[in-house]
Amino acid sequence: MSTTFWIILAGAVATYLTRVGGHLVISRFQTVHPRVEAGLNAVPAAVLTTLVAPAALGAGPAEWAALIVTALMSLRGGLMAMFLAGAAVLILARQFVG
Repeated sequence: MSTTFWIILAGAVATYLTRVGGHLVISRFQTVHPRVEAGLNAVPAAVLTTLVAPAALGAGPAEWAALIVTALMSLRGGLMAMFLAGAAVLILARQFVG
């Protein structure tokens, strides 16, 4: 088997163990402290920021247009509408702006 297969398998096992470990730790408590709950609720926004920020810093005009449209759609529409609008603007802007 190739090295790539073993890397993918190791990544999958590490991801699974991380998720299960977190669940097991939290499930041992009767109640979760409000500060811990607030911290856990902030994790998705933090992860999204770490994914978007580097791409936004090196982005061109097409990516910035898509980012702005996506941000505006997030205020009014749902998740799917936001995704589709951002993707459509990115595709069109890359086609016509370059």
